[in-house]
Amino acid sequence: MSDATTDPVTVVIRRAVKPGAEAAYEDWLTRLTEAARSLDGYVGAEFHRPATGDQTYTSVVRFDSLAALEAFEASDLRARFLAEAAPLVQADAIWDRMTGLEFWFDPPAGTKVPQPSPHRMALLLIAVVFALVLALNLALGPLIGSWPLAARLLLTVTLQVGLMTYVIMPRLTRALARWIYPTTQTKP
Repeated sequence: MSDATTDPVTVVIRRAVKPGAEAAYEDWLTRLTEAARSLDGYVGAEFHRPATGDQTYTSVVRFDSLAALEAFEASDLRARFLAEAAPLVQADAIWDRMTGLEFWFDPPAGTKVPQPSPHRMALLLIAVVFALVLALNLALGPLIGSWPLAARLLLTVTLQVGLMTYVIMPRLTRALARWIYPTTQTKP
């Protein structure tokens, strides 16, 4: 089973910036991102400027585990940077965490969460699905070979999805997070 404290975690942060403070806020984001690179478990971040007529910036930050995120949340680095940002923002930030199984599902409407590199994600899924289907068929073949095709397929798919969701993908995502997720970047 997956351990929620060690699953990768993505945080979507929304913060309204005061009019006229956009350049200072973007400079603050850049400096915070540079400082965060030295943190254990920090995987990367991406930033989205507000749509025209809006003042809300969206930041998507990834850590390789909930423990790493919580260490950041309790850090002097975060406290120092939050104090520095206070005059630039209209209100406290809104934080939404996504961990573990949410990797497989779409985020809430309107949330822009970067996904892993499509090529790397496809390569990883092909390798995992192939190995798992082969192993399940070799292991279960002698036991269920006489079952009707639909029943064999249902059992194999059920086991495959369960193993991928709860055992394999959480571990692989954590182990390969720096490879499958985009690198830290600031987007216009």
